[in-house]
Amino acid sequence: MILPKVRDPRFVTIRRGGTLTDADHRLLALWAAACAEHVLGLFESAQPGDPRPHQAIEHARAWVRGEVKMMQARAAGGHAMGAARDLRGAARHAAYAAGQAGVVAHVAAHELGAAAYAIKAARAAAPEGESEIAGRLECQWQRDQLPEAIRELVLDDQRLRNDICWSVFDC
Repeated sequence: MILPKVRDPRFVTIRRGGTLTDADHRLLALWAAACAEHVLGLFESAQPGDPRPHQAIEHARAWVRGEVKMMQARAAGGHAMGAARDLRGAARHAAYAAGQAGVVAHVAAHELGAAAYAIKAARAAAPEGESEIAGRLECQWQRDQLPEAIRELVLDDQRLRNDICWSVFDC
């Protein structure tokens, strides 16, 4: 479970009664796609013939550009999560990261899911005894990618949801 029981209005678009602007929603989607893409190779090395996680990331970006509808991006995200189901370890987490990135178009709060699963993927891929360091490095890399316009929003979201996101944001 990576979503809170009560939706944070900062992650609900203005037209749906929240405070999130469309511009910031798009930035969240792009950041989530970057987080997922950073670990995508962990999936692709295990499943080189399965394009679903890559397609989910591309659909997230295409949604930002207005080239696909929200439902298409959301469906691509679901297909990426389907690619994860039979896997274990880093490949599984990387596919889930891509799936979460794809569904940000539908629910902006999935941005943290993409980041959290990417950190879990980095941890799982690390040599024995180095998973915590790998997770912290991934978390720091992600934070370095944050656009200034959404930086404080995401950092606060990480603080608030860290416990339900496997405490991966302790970096």
